Amino acid sequence: MKRSIKLSILTLAIAAMTGCSTVRPLGEVKMQEAPVVSGTILKNLDLPAPSGAPITVAVYGFKDLTGQRKPSTTLSLFSTAVTQGAEAYLIKTLQEVGNHQWFTVVERVGLDNLLKERQMIKQTREIYEGTNAKMLPPLTMAGVIIEGGIIDYNSNTLTGGSGVAVFGIGAQTQYTQDIVVISLRLVSVQTGEVLTTVTIEKNLLSTGDGVTGLKFFNNYTQSFELDSSQTFNEPGNYALRSAIEQGVLELVKKGERQGLWQYKRAEVSIPAVPEENIKKEETKVESKPVSSITPDTSGKLTAWANMRKTENYSSEKIALLKPGTPVKIIDRGDRFSLIEVDSKKGWIYNDYILQGNQKG
Repeated sequence: MKRSIKLSILTLAIAAMTGCSTVRPLGEVKMQEAPVVSGTILKNLDLPAPSGAPITVAVYGFKDLTGQRKPSTTLSLFSTAVTQGAEAYLIKTLQEVGNHQWFTVVERVGLDNLLKERQMIKQTREIYEGTNAKMLPPLTMAGVIIEGGIIDYNSNTLTGGSGVAVFGIGAQTQYTQDIVVISLRLVSVQTGEVLTTVTIEKNLLSTGDGVTGLKFFNNYTQSFELDSSQTFNEPGNYALRSAIEQGVLELVKKGERQGLWQYKRAEVSIPAVPEENIKKEETKVESKPVSSITPDTSGKLTAWANMRKTENYSSEKIALLKPGTPVKIIDRGDRFSLIEVDSKKGWIYNDYILQGNQKG
């Protein structure tokens, strides 16, 4: 009878400990994480609309460049640590970013299949329609190519755990951290110049909780043993997709800062000014001294910058100017300014110029 009571009490104690040993959310794992751009998959890809037409972009692939195999502590695995078809995530993100307004993606991953199909259509039409066969329209050409891939995967970058047992009964928890890194770069088709590049890294967290119990009875001739555990692993494709989405967003934002493209600006209606007010303003301007209304055309550069031939970031470079170079501003536009340095004239991005009447 006493042995039955002891066994019942032991069973209840282990059940209570098992109920307390559940998988904890990732946010409860106390660890010092590596820098991460985005901790969770993005709920939306909202961006301001572009000022012009969507940018035609080609994606030839987005490969796993790490060569890493799926980690295992017991045996060698031939399965790769990350997916081999990450270009599907990249193409989908490019189509959806900014409410489907930013990019027009042309097919290049399956280009061989596309060309074969067009060739079959052409030959079939020529057979049945002869010389009057209708020609297929030309393929859409891309202005830029997005290159890159998965460049690093580090497993078990951070591991740890804790546990305690009393009289052979106890609970323990463990956690591990992996890191996946991707790189995206935008390449001009006309010049081959790498216009901009971004690198994103994402953490993969895994937690495991369990409870064990071991008790001997009847002068150590009988034993009762229990082992219960539960593990949660953050999916690698979930983390990879999050990194790709964040990378595309950063690519668009960085390109806008560099002047590759512009956001569409909201149109502001200006109320009409009465004619008598205009005449009064003209009178005020004419009465002012000329020196007081002459714009300040002097300035200096705040960073290394390329002076270019035309008002375009991908235009031919004239000179590379260092920070602090004094410049003469000939014409100042919304995004670029025409400047003169050492008898050379060219265009430069406005954010790199500090006018004489501005404070740095």
